[in-house]
Amino acid sequence: MERKKYLVCVDSDGCAMDTMNVKHKVCFGPELLNVWDLEPWRTQVLNIWDTLNLYSRTRGINRFLGLELALSTYSDMGMLKEDISDLTQWVHQSRELSNQALEQKAAETKSPILLKALDWSRRVNQSISRLPKDDKPFPGVREGLEEMSRAADIVIVSSANREAVEAEWSRHGLTGFVKEIMTQDMGSKAHCIGLKLEDGYDRTCALMVGDAPGDLLAAQANDAAFYPILPGNEEFSWKRLRTEAFKRLMEGTYQGEYQNQRIAEFEDRLK
Repeated sequence: MERKKYLVCVDSDGCAMDTMNVKHKVCFGPELLNVWDLEPWRTQVLNIWDTLNLYSRTRGINRFLGLELALSTYSDMGMLKEDISDLTQWVHQSRELSNQALEQKAAETKSPILLKALDWSRRVNQSISRLPKDDKPFPGVREGLEEMSRAADIVIVSSANREAVEAEWSRHGLTGFVKEIMTQDMGSKAHCIGLKLEDGYDRTCALMVGDAPGDLLAAQANDAAFYPILPGNEEFSWKRLRTEAFKRLMEGTYQGEYQNQRIAEFEDRLK
């Protein structure tokens, strides 16, 4: 397939698809309570999970990084007594943070905390698969993808599991705008963007569209541009991407003052 001049990498949950809140509130947090003995602190446990994964600068991090951060917080607060050091070591040393990689490590080590983390992650996937199929893209996503796909190769770069991403994008007829889907099984977002840049795109023609600080860091790690989808203001963000920001990328005026303004606006939302 012929490569276009521009590369636009797009995150899925909370960026293109309005799925992030429900997955954390109905699946990730409650399944944590089903695996760890934290029921006496249910409200506090769920509030901490949501804050870390939705409303702070760690929004959108990989599920296993989020789990380790949450369990560390519960431990510091005296709610969790078990040793999580094997999980901490794995999330900071593994090149791939996925079920497959965790399954291999848990089988090698027989570590109780890794086996529980794997059980939790599998439960989360099952819980997500049982969600009502009422997920939807944010308003303006289809129009934005259609407009950008005329000049750019669109690649999904997501830390979610592949099956969920493929199902959601296919269900809403969005995969026709997409050249490739890259998910947690292929490595970090920074790694995935780097792999695509190896196809020959000029870094000044590459843009990462995301809703979380990790998306910004992934773009910066590759000297690519970053455009934020503002949490709570997604429709406006997608319209501005289509009518203003992407045009600036093609004109060569995106990076610099304009991008800095967008990033400052984004960071103000997640303090």
